[in-house]
Order: sequence, then structure tokens, then C-alpha cells
Amino acid sequence: MLTIDPPKKFPVLGFPVDCLPEYQPWLANRIAEGQSTHVVTLNAEMTMLAQETPQLADVIRAAEFVIPDGAGVVLYLKLFGEQIQRCPGIELAAQMLEEAAQSSWSVFFFGGEPSVASEAAEKWQQKLPNLQILGTQNGFLTPEDTEPFLHKLQELQPQLIFVGLGVPRQEYWIAQHRHLCPNAVWMGIGGSFDIWAERSQRAPAWLCNNNLEWVYRLYQEPWRWRRMLALPRFAWRSLLVKLR
Repeated sequence: MLTIDPPKKFPVLGFPVDCLPEYQPWLANRIAEGQSTHVVTLNAEMTMLAQETPQLADVIRAAEFVIPDGAGVVLYLKLFGEQIQRCPGIELAAQMLEEAAQSSWSVFFFGGEPSVASEAAEKWQQKLPNLQILGTQNGFLTPEDTEPFLHKLQELQPQLIFVGLGVPRQEYWIAQHRHLCPNAVWMGIGGSFDIWAERSQRAPAWLCNNNLEWVYRLYQEPWRWRRMLALPRFAWRSLLVKLR
């Protein structure tokens, strides 16, 4: 087994972000060693929400791995001399699934609307026949279904668990339930199941490459405009920190 040095952490408005040239090898090592890991995909919107929500702030700071998912976070790091590339959560999750198929890791999908997680699992199973997806569960659990689901998850003990409940619900859920599978990597992946299930589309590559994925998301979901106001607030606070 390779020995991998722990990543360098750099604070982004008070939240530690892991800085690595590649993130997948470090997570693969965690799975190989059976180390419990909560992966947070930090962007400007989540950062601003966490600054106003102590519970979310505590969850982010307690996570073993915080990746620079958003363009704003990457620009902040570059502003302070950290030359690092953006690591979109959906891309890291896809890399982990490809590695899971090669390394025989077991996987579980939880979240999304009814049938979305199962459709996403089917798509990945077609692409990677060797992938061991132990099960799926949509994110609309009734109180009666919750306890059996948690018992099932504890019984299966998957090594890689993707949770798509949206921010901050998925972060809270992972923090509350990660003890059920103490050797797993847990990762909140937002709406990735919808994209994998082909229920929605990701922004075109040229937008992603130019840090404009948020524009496409706003076009798809105009109701998000209030939440998008976090972006200029994040930029302003980042500038104030730099000026100090």
C-alpha cells in the first residue's frame, strides 16, 4: 500500500480546504485503509451559508476532506498564492466509481427523487459491469422507512457512500449517520444523481472550463437567484481578507 502524505490545508474564510494536485489517490488510500472519511465539496454558496449557520460550519470543520468544488473557492486560493485546480464533486465521484470497479469497492447511492438513484445506478452499471453497487435509496424516506433503511445500510457496510440530498441537508445527514459504516468514505454530491440518470444536464464544457457553470445552473433553475447572491458576497469578503 502506498504511503500518501496528508494534504496541505488552507483556510478559505475560516474553513480548511485540502490542497492537492489530485484528490482521487488520497481518497483511494483512505478506502484501502478503511478510514472513515467525510468529503465536503465546498463552493462559495456553501461557504457563505456556513458563515451564517454554526451547525454547518461545525460539520465542515469536522470533515476529514474538504475539496475546492467551486470556482470562487479556487480563485480565493489563487489570490493567496495557492496554485490549485478546481475539483468538481461530480467529477471526483465519477473517478471514484471507476476506481471502485477496478478495486472491487462496494458502493451505495442515497438521495434524489424516487427512482433517480436507481436509474443513476443502472447507467453506471451499464458503463462499468464490475461495479458493486450494493443498493440505492431515494431521499424521500418516510418515518416508517427510515429505521429499516439505516439498519440495511449498517448491515451492508458499503465502502463508498454517495449522498445526494442537497446542501446542507446531505452534510448534516452524513455527520449524523456516518457511525453506521465506520470504514466508509461518505460524500455529499448534490444533484449528481439527476445528471447520471440523465434527468438533467451538466453545463457545457466551455462554461465549466471558464468557471461559469453557475450561469448554466441559474438558467436551468432560475428560482436559485436568491441563493446565487452569495457569490458577490463571497467575492467581497475575500477581497476584504486580502486587503487586510
